[in-house]
Amino acid sequence: MNMPVLKSETAVSFPTTPAKVLAIAPKKTPFAARALVQAKAVAGTIVPPIVVLAVILGVWELLCRKAGATLPPPSRVLKDTWELIVDPFFDRGGIDKGLFWHMSASLQRVAFGYALSAVAGVALGTLVGQSLWAMRGLDPIFQVLRTVPPLAWLPLSLAAFRNGQPSAIFVIFITAIWPIIINTAVGIRNIPQDYRNVAQVLRLNQFEFFYKIMVPAAAPYIFTGLRIGIGLSWLAIVAAEMLIGGVGIGFFIWDAWNSSHISEIILALIYVGLVGFILDRMVAGVASVVTRGTSAN
Repeated sequence: MNMPVLKSETAVSFPTTPAKVLAIAPKKTPFAARALVQAKAVAGTIVPPIVVLAVILGVWELLCRKAGATLPPPSRVLKDTWELIVDPFFDRGGIDKGLFWHMSASLQRVAFGYALSAVAGVALGTLVGQSLWAMRGLDPIFQVLRTVPPLAWLPLSLAAFRNGQPSAIFVIFITAIWPIIINTAVGIRNIPQDYRNVAQVLRLNQFEFFYKIMVPAAAPYIFTGLRIGIGLSWLAIVAAEMLIGGVGIGFFIWDAWNSSHISEIILALIYVGLVGFILDRMVAGVASVVTRGTSAN
């Protein structure tokens, strides 16, 4: 009996090239929705301080409008200082100048004194952080000198320089240098040992180790000291200018006090606070760029 012959099925051929996968583009967020999110973020940052400021001004206005109040209310401050606000650039000669010129003179002193303290502070902090003998010899002296109030240095600087300008710069320098030294030294001492081992393997010289390993690793600490230093510099110059005289925001405040212009004092204090905030933000911005966001803001 003959068995039936089974015919082989036709083989199915598959394409050798892979099928194209269509990428589905992500759905774009509507412009209105993105704008709303950004507006909420901005409002969350701006609205709270505006509300707090409005409450403070309101309470201040109510308290100082009463009979016998020793301080002027905000409405009177605005009225008394309107000329200074709208025309900060006037110059009638001598010390009769607008607030711009007083601020400019103070900022020039701060810039010079702070630059000197930054260079010297980073150098001394590096020495103390890198050398055990330098730390044992210099650190106790630094710890004692940094507790001396800034204005206590002013009579000594006046006796040494015989001039108000270099004396004010010296006060800024001696005030700002201590946090820079201390934070730099701490940053240098906290450099991981692995970094030092890599430097030895690569046979880096002292200069290469300084700018390739030491400075980047200690940069967050260094900029913390620089931020503290700029704040102390601005505080010191305002206090020093009250004593040395001349053009400057500190002398402007003292002269307004002697003339019983309380509204001008309040306006000057507002300007001092705003400029101090801007200076701190500037140093923080540079720190964020240099340290790539690792420094504290």
